[in-house]
Amino acid sequence: MAQPTGKNTQGKPVAVVIGATSKWQADGRNTRLAHGKNLDASAMPVGARFGVGGALAQKFAGEGFFTVMTTRTASNAAALSDAIREQGGDCMTVELDLSSEKAISQAFATIRAEAGEPEVLIYNAGYLEGRDLPPGQDLLEYIPVEMFDVAHHIASRGPFLVAKEVLPAMRKRGSGSFFFSNNAKSLRGTKRNTGESLYYPRVMMRTLAQVLTEEYSEHGIHVANIVIDGLIDSPGTRALPRAQKNTDIIINPMKIAEAFYYLHTQDRSCWTHELQLTPFPTKPSH
Repeated sequence: MAQPTGKNTQGKPVAVVIGATSKWQADGRNTRLAHGKNLDASAMPVGARFGVGGALAQKFAGEGFFTVMTTRTASNAAALSDAIREQGGDCMTVELDLSSEKAISQAFATIRAEAGEPEVLIYNAGYLEGRDLPPGQDLLEYIPVEMFDVAHHIASRGPFLVAKEVLPAMRKRGSGSFFFSNNAKSLRGTKRNTGESLYYPRVMMRTLAQVLTEEYSEHGIHVANIVIDGLIDSPGTRALPRAQKNTDIIINPMKIAEAFYYLHTQDRSCWTHELQLTPFPTKPSH
């Protein structure tokens, strides 16, 4: 059941970040999986403590939006909410299970009642299914159907259901931004290596972005697929051996958030519909 914290009493424009917390934040699931414990993030810039979702929430709140953050468990976003309010922003947290059509419907009913219709929707949901399979089980034959189902729910079915919740109001208003936070696996199907999530369905997310672009651009809605092509800075990723070895391969999440905000503020005469962000020493994926 959705549990809101806070209301949009000032009538600010609304930005919704689906998946505002990070699996790689100090107490995230990937962090514990990779390092066996929670990490201390107090020395990190606050903009990088909560991954892309947290950076997006902070950026849009800082630009005057009432930011709605969704997460499976509201307590996961408590520190992020505190950070946004300390920066002078306004926000609320709504629990959301993307595998449940009913939960999605209830969450957006809460968002409309407590915050208002979204002007910006950023779909940033992630998952770790497949990442915890041991070495030697990197072939498709070892992947349980349940893992595929989770990946499909979050990468394909989930954004379809979220789009149905927010696009009608954007279309009637004649404006809005619907952005997908995606990764390089959406560009081309490649082998899942040990330690990687089951990202095959991300191709469907990119395809949905292309479909919605064709269907809704003429109604004033800016749809874009943003390919984040690299290792994103956060407590858990910064502590990885490959990041420690070469810090230049790490992408600053606040710079990613700036790219999303740039897309939202683009003039309607020249919209970008796909953007790929790659750190300078890394060969871009294709």
